[in-house]
Amino acid sequence: MSAKTTYPEGELVTLLRQKDEGAFSYLYEHYSGALYGVVRQVVADEELAQDVLQEVFVSIWRKIDSYDALKGRLFTWMLNVARNAAIDKVRSKGYQQSLRQTSLDVSESSHPAVRPGIDDYGLKKTLSRLKDEQRQLIDLSYYQGYTHDQIAKALNIPLGTVKTRLRTALSQLRTMLS
Repeated sequence: MSAKTTYPEGELVTLLRQKDEGAFSYLYEHYSGALYGVVRQVVADEELAQDVLQEVFVSIWRKIDSYDALKGRLFTWMLNVARNAAIDKVRSKGYQQSLRQTSLDVSESSHPAVRPGIDDYGLKKTLSRLKDEQRQLIDLSYYQGYTHDQIAKALNIPLGTVKTRLRTALSQLRTMLS
């Protein structure tokens, strides 16, 4: 890597598209911690989360040409790549088979609403302003990677209700964050 310690976003993207290994090393050094945090929100197993993080960076390296600066910042795009990879991992057949013995525990006593570590992204306070049922649905869907159908079955509520409550919760979050 060159002696350069920072890159403007546009230059970093250009270098990544040119497959510059120094820029990629910079990207890994500066963003792996944040992306790992996102992966860990979804993937509970530390070793598996590290594997997913490596897959995320390989994916970023291969798919950097699909990044569109007009749609958002590079960091936001990378967060979405990481989150989607983590969700794909927990939804995968192999992962689901390893969890067959464990049931989804969503009783009131083990209310998962806001998981530790979320505060790192400044969301804990905002999420705490939502109703408990909305927080629970966001946690299950976005941080634990459950499908709407899995949530509906686990909570014994209609699928349409899950979708409506999630849509309402996300709308309220958008309003709170803007």
